[in-house]
Amino acid sequence: MKKRFLTSIVLAGVLAFGALTGCGSSADSAAETTQDTQTAETTEKTQEATPAQTEDGDKTIRVGATPVPHAEILDNIVKEVLAEDGWTLETVVFSDYVLPNTSLEADELDANYFQTLGYMNQQNTDAGLHLAAVAGVHIEPMGIYSQKYTAIADIPDGASIGIPNDPDNGERAVDLLVQKGLLASKGGFGTDDNYTEDSLTKDKEANPHGYVITPLEAASLPLSLPDLDAAAVNGNYALEAGLPSSYPALDIEEFDEETTVKRTNFLVVKQGNEASEKTQALIKALQSDKVKAYIDETYKGAVIASFIDAQ
Repeated sequence: MKKRFLTSIVLAGVLAFGALTGCGSSADSAAETTQDTQTAETTEKTQEATPAQTEDGDKTIRVGATPVPHAEILDNIVKEVLAEDGWTLETVVFSDYVLPNTSLEADELDANYFQTLGYMNQQNTDAGLHLAAVAGVHIEPMGIYSQKYTAIADIPDGASIGIPNDPDNGERAVDLLVQKGLLASKGGFGTDDNYTEDSLTKDKEANPHGYVITPLEAASLPLSLPDLDAAAVNGNYALEAGLPSSYPALDIEEFDEETTVKRTNFLVVKQGNEASEKTQALIKALQSDKVKAYIDETYKGAVIASFIDAQ
């Protein structure tokens, strides 16, 4: 398992403040002194209201992203596409999902690229942020992986199949197993609190092949593949483990219109910047044919392009 190391660019914002001093040189009359003071104060307020730096001529775009695949896509292909139009891209890599949004809210970034609409909307509500999605870029589909079999049809009755143990991804994995015909239905999984993975294993109607549904931490599923017959693995964890190149997915999620929107990762900006020159340049680059070709060739189904508009 080969771990990629990406170059992180750390941004520092430096605010420069200038001091303006106005003084009168004549003491001939109190009226003249008052007038000079008012003039100086007016000049000072005017200068304070003028930004130290405007966006005119600023051709650097700062985008926050998580490492895989977002920062890879930005650094390995989007930077090149933006350069063709005279832009310089600076990618700021984050290892968590909180700072990319708070940094954008604080105007330390021009945009970020790592999240779904659902997560962004939740952060706007819970953290009082003011962020807006402007363009869909990609989906990281969950896939069925195996080190023992090369086709879903080869998985035998009674095989052990790993799924993530958190509720959202666990239900997503069971949906995938139903979608690909390994399970006949979900049974009560995800709707009945008393219906567990063990219940699904024993449910002959929902699970006619008697698969042993094995819940594990999502991040550990790639490492557990030698001990399982197959596993439903999230796209980002599959990529980090190098599965697409060493053990390509037996099959991946399919999406309808609703789930496409739900699973797409979006380019996000601070509200009010949706139509800015930088935002429009980013949208054009991220949704270009070159980016789609890079995604297809590099990730081999573990990431798929999803160039949709923000809803």
